[in-house]
Amino acid sequence: MDIAALRDQQRQRAAEVRCQDDFDVLPPRLIGGADVGFEQGGEVTRAAMVILEYPSLKVIEHQVARVATTMPYIPGFLSFRETPALEAAWQQLDHHPDLLLVDGHGVAHPRRLGVASHFGLLVDIPTIGVAKKRLCGKFEPPAAEPGSCQPLMDKDELLGFVLRSKVRCNPLFISPGHRVSHATALEWVQRCLQGYRLPEPTRWADAVASRRPAFSSLSLG
Repeated sequence: MDIAALRDQQRQRAAEVRCQDDFDVLPPRLIGGADVGFEQGGEVTRAAMVILEYPSLKVIEHQVARVATTMPYIPGFLSFRETPALEAAWQQLDHHPDLLLVDGHGVAHPRRLGVASHFGLLVDIPTIGVAKKRLCGKFEPPAAEPGSCQPLMDKDELLGFVLRSKVRCNPLFISPGHRVSHATALEWVQRCLQGYRLPEPTRWADAVASRRPAFSSLSLG
C-alpha cells in the first residue's frame, strides 16, 4: 500500500471540496443518511443508506450494499476503504437525496478529506459529516444543555462544530463534507434531531446497518 500516493490523492481531492452552500434544491425534499461497517473480520464492507422525506423525516427507502473490502484499515485513510460500499449502496437507491448526512468526518480531517467529503466529491451532492469522535482539531467542551456547541479549530482554521445533541451524551463532531458551508452543516444536523443523540438520517442508517430493534419497526409507505 503506497501511503504517500494516497496522501497525495487526499490533498488533490481536498482542494476540490467546496465549503460553500451549493444546493440544487433548498430546502431539500429528500435527506439521506449513510453508515458504513465491516463484517467477517473486516473482509466485507457494509454500507447502509436511508432516504427521508423533509420536513416529516419519514423514511421512504433503505438499501444495504456489501462488497469485498479492498483495503486494510489505515488510520486517516478510512474513506478509501469505505467509499466502494457507499457507491454500491448509492447505485441501488431509487431516490437520490438532495442532501446526505454521513456517519464520519467531512473536512474535520488532517488532510481535509474525511469520508463525507470524499463521497460528496464522488457523487457531487451536498454532504455533511456527522462523527462520534474527534479526529483532529481542538475545542472547548460544549455546555451540558442540548443544542450547545463549540467551534472545532485547527489553529486559526474552522473545521466544524462540536454539538451537544442530547443531555448526558457525548457530543457530535459536525463538519461540511462538500457543497455545504459550516453554518449550514450545523443547521441541518440540528433540524434533523428528534431527541436522540444522532440526527434522524444517520440514526436510521445505523439502525438499518446494524439491524437494531428500531429497524424492525420501520414501515415504508
